[in-house]
Amino acid sequence: MIVSDLVCVQSDDFSLADEYQRLSNINSRVGAVVTFCGLVRDFESSAGESESTKVVNYLTLQHYPGMTENLLEDIVTQAKARWDLVAVTVIHRIGTLAPNDQIVFVGVASEHRKEAFDAAQFLMDYLKTKATFWKKLTAEGKEQWLDAKLSDTDAVVKWNKDSHDQC
Repeated sequence: MIVSDLVCVQSDDFSLADEYQRLSNINSRVGAVVTFCGLVRDFESSAGESESTKVVNYLTLQHYPGMTENLLEDIVTQAKARWDLVAVTVIHRIGTLAPNDQIVFVGVASEHRKEAFDAAQFLMDYLKTKATFWKKLTAEGKEQWLDAKLSDTDAVVKWNKDSHDQC
């Protein structure tokens, strides 16, 4: 039996092909699969420093075991309450990652594409602001902890406004 939803925090890499295949084979209701894979960038722009760009050496991600997975599962539950989804996969890596390493996978299977696209966007926006990951950037030999970007926070505000408008 195929488990429909999967939430995983892991240090190991993941296979985009395998995750897509799992979602597309869940059951015969699946008419759309939307996937997103985030990569570690090789640069970091700092808005507070007149848009300066730093070359990234690596990114280290930490999490609070148990709490992080529960928050991710809650975000998936919220998405499934908004849209008629067949299955959702969220995989987030932790540990030290180099530029161009895969960091996050979000996959959504549904009967129709619009639901899958909207849910994938929602999941990423909420993941970026609500999940308990701590990111330490090492760029040009200097370390700094990263906060959620204003654009990510604004996206969540929009989703919250949209849900209130539907009431």
